[in-house]
Amino acid sequence: MTIEWKELVEQRKESIIADTQALLRKKSILDPDTSGVGQPFGKGIADTYNWLLTKSQNDGFKTKDIEGYAGHIEYGEGKEIIGILCHIDVVPEGEGWSVDPYGAHIVDGKIIARGAIDDKGPTMAAYHALKLVKELNIPLSKRVRLIIGTDEESEWRCVDRYFKEEEMPQMGFAPDADFPIIYSEKGICDLFYKRALQDDEPTGEHELITFKSGHRLNMVPESAVALIQSDAAKTLKEQFDSFVKEERVSGKATMISDKQVELFVQGKSVHGMEPDKGINGGLELARFLMNASFNESGGDFLSLLGERFARDSRGEKLGVVHRDNQLGDLTMNLGVLHYEKEKEATIGINLRYPKGADFEGVKKILDQELNEKDFIGTVKTHETPHMVEESSELVKALAQVYRDQTGEEADLLAIGGGTYARSLNEGVAFGPLFPKREDLAHQADEAIHIEDLLKATSIYAQAIYELAK
Repeated sequence: MTIEWKELVEQRKESIIADTQALLRKKSILDPDTSGVGQPFGKGIADTYNWLLTKSQNDGFKTKDIEGYAGHIEYGEGKEIIGILCHIDVVPEGEGWSVDPYGAHIVDGKIIARGAIDDKGPTMAAYHALKLVKELNIPLSKRVRLIIGTDEESEWRCVDRYFKEEEMPQMGFAPDADFPIIYSEKGICDLFYKRALQDDEPTGEHELITFKSGHRLNMVPESAVALIQSDAAKTLKEQFDSFVKEERVSGKATMISDKQVELFVQGKSVHGMEPDKGINGGLELARFLMNASFNESGGDFLSLLGERFARDSRGEKLGVVHRDNQLGDLTMNLGVLHYEKEKEATIGINLRYPKGADFEGVKKILDQELNEKDFIGTVKTHETPHMVEESSELVKALAQVYRDQTGEEADLLAIGGGTYARSLNEGVAFGPLFPKREDLAHQADEAIHIEDLLKATSIYAQAIYELAK
């Protein structure tokens, strides 16, 4: 049976674009303040999730909702299940956009919006791929489930809840990374180190009042701001002005009063899986302040960040380097750096490591370093490395689809990102980012090329057919 997938997708181009824009225009960010029954992660995510399930029902799909945590959209018959795991939650938009981050504007052949590439654009590509197979009325011997998550950018509580109640697919993929095929993902651990702050004696020349940088562990903090009390506030401002010029760092110092100065650093936010592609505003500000004389708790906080972590995402200063030519490096992203006088100091670390790295050994060293400064650590989440055998039927089938559609070899990749593929017993990440395309996930002006959106839809449609026919 020969099916012209590309041609069929091209015929549906306008509806694919319109549906993608509609999904992207919904602000689906984790919002605990509006959480409740049926909307565990807040109103914005719930509205987006319910919109997609309602659309699916109207398009004739079977759907199921697990109390707003996650659900599925299903087509096909049979005992076995092919899972396609997507998510509709997004990270905060941040600053620096050239257009409205929720406007889904089309500029130079791209749809620009938060979630365009991670993961609403790919979700809609997978949805229309399944819809195309359904419209062709192709008999399937397996059920295909588009599983929709709502908490992927945070703690994965959605899929945890889903798989407590629903069957585990025999195999599947997550359209939430790169083409050709990602068969291995690093282990990911989120750690929070906290220190209660007392009213310590002003032993230094300056006193740190507040330091704020970052909101999510899986994002490089794009900026940082510190409020400092000092008789030498004006001198500190002048030193910071020189630092900004010499280091070519974007920043600004503002005198709040004769004895208070506010220092601001503008960095660059990127996905936390590769911190070196961004500029950690918090660590850059700590680099400047670590050599100044501060009160004990403020000095401990700043020296720890500046001396042990700044400009070192691989842990060389700590002696925890692990490099694997195929699976990649161990990385650390310090995504949350907060200090508030007389209250608490927090250092949040997103640790990613390939199979073969000594996780327990790395954590022990981190604990020792931070315990010396009275920081107590807790593990928020931890996912061990995930890998599918290169010889698996899933990998072979998807590789053939990719070759058929692109004419290129389907090289196997390993990544530092964590996708829902690791939630499956046998799952890989499969697109949507094509080779040589810039990855703008978690960045300002995140976008998906319309050409790529359509190509991905065609690839996913054939993949569904091959896996479930």
